[in-house]
Amino acid sequence: METMTEEEAFALDEYYTANPPKVDPAKARIRVPMLRLDNATAEYIAKEALAANKTPAEIISEMVRERIAASL
Repeated sequence: METMTEEEAFALDEYYTANPPKVDPAKARIRVPMLRLDNATAEYIAKEALAANKTPAEIISEMVRERIAASL
């Protein structure tokens, strides 16, 4: 695998800083609104994720799926 020089890296950084990519939100595959959580909820999810060696998103997903299954 070819590596870039420091000069090339700085040039790319400058280019993309000056010309950020344009993204069409209508073409985005996943649109998830940001959620605000209270501290107790955030800490609980973080502890569960750490204990299960999963991401917080995986923990939340599992919790939602359990609630959906329970309501059927």
